Amino acid sequence: MKFKSISLAIAALLAASTVNANEHKEGVYFGVFGDYYKADWNDIRDAAGVDVDDSTGWGAEIGYRFNNNWSGRFEYADMDFDLSGAGTGSLDGDRFGLDALYHFDDSPFYGLIGLKSVDAYENLTFANIGAGYRHYFNSNLFVNAEAAVYQGLDRGYTDVGAKLGINYFFGSSKPVKKVEPAPTPTPAPAPMALDSDNDGVMDGDDRCANTPMSDAVDSTGCTKYEERQASVKLLVRFPHDAAKVKQQYFDDINEVVSFMKAHESATVVLEGHASAVGDAQYNQMLSEKRAKVVAKQMMSDGIDGTRISTVGYGEERLKNTANTLEAHAQNRRVEATVTSTERVKVKRK
Repeated sequence: MKFKSISLAIAALLAASTVNANEHKEGVYFGVFGDYYKADWNDIRDAAGVDVDDSTGWGAEIGYRFNNNWSGRFEYADMDFDLSGAGTGSLDGDRFGLDALYHFDDSPFYGLIGLKSVDAYENLTFANIGAGYRHYFNSNLFVNAEAAVYQGLDRGYTDVGAKLGINYFFGSSKPVKKVEPAPTPTPAPAPMALDSDNDGVMDGDDRCANTPMSDAVDSTGCTKYEERQASVKLLVRFPHDAAKVKQQYFDDINEVVSFMKAHESATVVLEGHASAVGDAQYNQMLSEKRAKVVAKQMMSDGIDGTRISTVGYGEERLKNTANTLEAHAQNRRVEATVTSTERVKVKRK
């Protein structure tokens, strides 16, 4: 029953938090422990018919960590054996011994092997082998649990034992040696790329060689264009009750003609207007006549008639509604706005 309790305690410790200080330490540590030892000594010498059974007790140990893998310790345990058979009660005993411990890399587990002297009725020598677990609460304080098998060297006894202890480490952490990565080889320099026309696009990607230095270019090295709107306005005024273009407006008409020649897709709507003086039906006819007179002048300058439209608004769209000579003069007119969208080069910045 005692052995089962100790085993459960060890299992609980091994299942505890996995946060463990596994740092490599060197130095001295000291600990105390609770001890369970299952003996099976029947009819021992010098005490006929007496059997020696389990022992529970306490002990202390002092050890030294040599390096990352090895440590050694000396232990003492005060033992209290139960007696059965011809004897009853208990028997005091002592256990002294040395152990070598092997610590597995980056693991809280370790193995152990040692030699022990057990003094109870007589002094017996045992070799032992076992395994254990350490859990650090901080850089110095840790608990350990272990189990071992004991084999008698001068008697054929085979015993088992378990320990649960707490220890304090007086050493210091040994820094882990940092392994520097191997230097990355420097790659050979890439061959120099060429940009023959200095437009910022390498020759291997340039689809338009020798673009003008004044032009902005796209990712393929070709001239970049943008759409822009261009427009020109026309205003021709007429005397009262007249539909003849005065000489002073020929230059204005010619400006519109030149624009339409430069923008071959452009068309124009000539809008004729009249003042509010006189009969409205007559003024309607007069406004249409004025628009057609301007159209005729443009056609004589070389603009195809299919590109020109005329419309008369009469006195419907007065520019100035006042009943004055100045207002009437402003309303006798032909107006037009010609707009064209043109594709122009983008200048390099």
